[in-house]
Amino acid sequence: MTHASTTTPMATSQSTSKPASSPKRRTPWASRAWSGLVVGLMTFFLINVALMIASVATNSMATRWLGTWLPSGWTLSWYGAAWQEFQLGDVLLVTLEVVLSVVVLSILIGVPAAYTLARREFRGKKLLTGLFLLPLMIPPITYGIPLATLMYELHLAGTLPGVIIANLLPALPFVILVMTPFIEQIDPNLESAAKVFGARTFAMFRHVLMPLLAPGILAASLLVLVRTIAMFELTFMTAGSDTQTLVVALYYSVFAAGVRASQSIDAMAMVYMVVTLIWLLIAMRFVSPTQLVSRVKEQPQH
Repeated sequence: MTHASTTTPMATSQSTSKPASSPKRRTPWASRAWSGLVVGLMTFFLINVALMIASVATNSMATRWLGTWLPSGWTLSWYGAAWQEFQLGDVLLVTLEVVLSVVVLSILIGVPAAYTLARREFRGKKLLTGLFLLPLMIPPITYGIPLATLMYELHLAGTLPGVIIANLLPALPFVILVMTPFIEQIDPNLESAAKVFGARTFAMFRHVLMPLLAPGILAASLLVLVRTIAMFELTFMTAGSDTQTLVVALYYSVFAAGVRASQSIDAMAMVYMVVTLIWLLIAMRFVSPTQLVSRVKEQPQH
């Protein structure tokens, strides 16, 4: 008795089916047009910014510039005139005092606060973190007016301590925001090992934590320095005639009463831009922007 050979459906499907070739994905025309539009707008924006800076820089060195592509002559005397007219020596000294004081105080207060938030779990931690970050999330003018009113009531308005306190309010949360990821990525077992070997809190902080936190402290210090130099609203509302920082003095030089040569004002603007850019480049040399938002994943504990 012979048996007819039958072919199962699975065998038939395996023998007849061929691997389907995946079609190459092509970028749609709309996507290319959108990318080109974004690139074009960014290029247009950067070109306009570069032309405005070039215009200010050119006018700060021009003897006369009216209705022509280039000035009729060149001179650097406007920088000397701006230095004398706007008392830039005193302004830069006040700016240096305010910036250094804010950087030192924000580091001394912000690093321990960041360490507490990174290492301790306690009731109301999220609420406290939100309160710390509140000055960074709302415009400075929102709390600047009540702050200025309080400064006047305490007779701190127009004084150097008042300007330092006003600039410290947004700088301190910024230090906490920057330092918390740096502290979280440090293995707590290192601190436990140091305590096991008899290191006290200060010795452990000095010999174990400080070398590991040095990049974060440097990053926070440089970025706070740049932010403080550029902080206008709070400084403007609390500074006096003798406690103006460079950005506030620049504002008064433009809008104060009296006739001033536009070349000297532009020379002062170039001084402000150069000072800010120098510190910004130094900050970017030591700090990567991704360090501000990156967090190291927690290592599994065995």
